Amino acid sequence: MTPRRCFLRSATLLSLLAALLSATACLDVGFYDTRCPSAETIVQQTIATAFRNDSGVAAALLRMHFHDCFVRGCDGSVLIDSVPPNSSTAEKDAIPNNPSLHFFDVVDRAKAALEAQCPGVVSCADILAFAARDSVVLTGGLDYQVPAGRRDGRVSNGSETTQLPPPFFNSTQLADNFADKNLTLEDMVVLSGAHTLGVSHCSSFAGTADNNPSDRLYAFNGSADGVDPSLSKAYALLLKSVCPSNTSRFFPTTTPFMDIITPTKFDNKYYIGLQNNLGLFISDAALMTNATMKSLVDSFARSESTWKRKFAKSMIKMGQIEVLTGTQGEIRRNCRVVNPATTGSQVVTESGSSGFHGVAAS
Repeated sequence: MTPRRCFLRSATLLSLLAALLSATACLDVGFYDTRCPSAETIVQQTIATAFRNDSGVAAALLRMHFHDCFVRGCDGSVLIDSVPPNSSTAEKDAIPNNPSLHFFDVVDRAKAALEAQCPGVVSCADILAFAARDSVVLTGGLDYQVPAGRRDGRVSNGSETTQLPPPFFNSTQLADNFADKNLTLEDMVVLSGAHTLGVSHCSSFAGTADNNPSDRLYAFNGSADGVDPSLSKAYALLLKSVCPSNTSRFFPTTTPFMDIITPTKFDNKYYIGLQNNLGLFISDAALMTNATMKSLVDSFARSESTWKRKFAKSMIKMGQIEVLTGTQGEIRRNCRVVNPATTGSQVVTESGSSGFHGVAAS
């Protein structure tokens, strides 16, 4: 039996004491075995069905879980809809998530099936954690047990998406960003390997806007020809053909693969690509500029099995960021909307936006 692991949000002494007095605040493997024994099977079957229709579902749900955990912890807040005109932008509609996050309807279907079987039991946050694991397995990664018992948050704040690492971060910024979430430098390099799946919009690496800090193709700082010198010249030409200048204006839905070697397989080719200057983002190339990070990249390029084992471990660790448990939060009946409060209040949202690096785009 996996040992219980308990996590509480940092808070005032008063709120900490209240949390300690609440129902048990732990994540457990097999959390739903008694109250909803088919929970993980229902999620897995829903994801598998969606994957058969569109394999892009896997990268999308993996990325969605990352975006959820890095903003307010793994509390399902990324799933909440904005509620205009009375509320401002929720997380899902802020620039780092819109339009890159999608397939929210797959989560909706999983939740509907769970509510039909076990009303008010399985949280949306846990659905995302299960769905991310199932997405890894469907694309060739290792299966792993997901500790569950997360509760859903009631706040979705678009301005807080600045906590997501943008695609122009350097190695120091990436390490600091992950450290803020109690993830190590190794966790960061390991989880970056999820870029072996999915696609990106051109604006994350091409000069589709004035002074775009993510630009590697047209106006890279200090480059005579405008191309990032750490990018393969042949790859740069290919990307320019896919993402010409002002591509966001003329081709807003263009989405190149992040791993051009095996874009739909969960394998270590992302790291082999980095060794050959084929990383798509500035933040991908940054992994080769730090000696410790480069050593990890080289290790994972040599041993796919090592990376896959470490990825599962780091995913479990990421899935424990600032979780709500016990009597904290709620079990949302509809993942898009917070449950009606006794005070009649609605979801709290605020506007805001930023760029994003992320573990997978789609």
